[in-house]
Amino acid sequence: MLFPVQLIGMLDSPYVRRVAISLRCLGIPFEHKSVSVFSTFEQFQKINPVVKAPTLVCDDGEVLMDSTLILEYAEALAAPKTLMPSEVADLQHALRIIGLALAACEKTVQTVYERNLRPPEKHHEPWLARVRGQMLAAYGALETEMRRKPLAIDQAGITAAVAWQFTQGILPGAVTVSDYPALQEFSTKAERLAEFIAFPPEGPGVPASR
Repeated sequence: MLFPVQLIGMLDSPYVRRVAISLRCLGIPFEHKSVSVFSTFEQFQKINPVVKAPTLVCDDGEVLMDSTLILEYAEALAAPKTLMPSEVADLQHALRIIGLALAACEKTVQTVYERNLRPPEKHHEPWLARVRGQMLAAYGALETEMRRKPLAIDQAGITAAVAWQFTQGILPGAVTVSDYPALQEFSTKAERLAEFIAFPPEGPGVPASR
């Protein structure tokens, strides 16, 4: 079976996973290829010389990168179906949620890189403390927003749920679950959905860049 697009990257990356789940929710058929930017670097390089995950290979062979840009393209493919609100106020709120979730992902990735890619004697604890503070600030703001206005399974909800699972999976104990009950409840419900089950997080492992 030929697929119009191919998604390249491992599901241990929250950026790859958010794209995979979103494509499924948008009803866009695609082939997912689990190619690692680390263990199969040369194979990935043949697909995309930049070696950046997620990578999307379009039906004409053109290569796209960055999860947010890929999802912007996916929205155009799926129109009029969409995971983004049309009203300006709702769009503004969705973009805030997405931004917070992606910031939490970024700070989680930075922590993993510092811990896993640098020898222990070279860990910079002030940097780790700063990054952790930023990550907790992002999740704290997400928790506040979710208590104010519950999320749905749209792009904001998908990104928030994927981010939360990613941090909990790759940095267990780094974020106290009981401090974020709304996030935990939403993520638990999201992970039971068919679209999430179809693309389970892989790991443990160092995540790919967005």
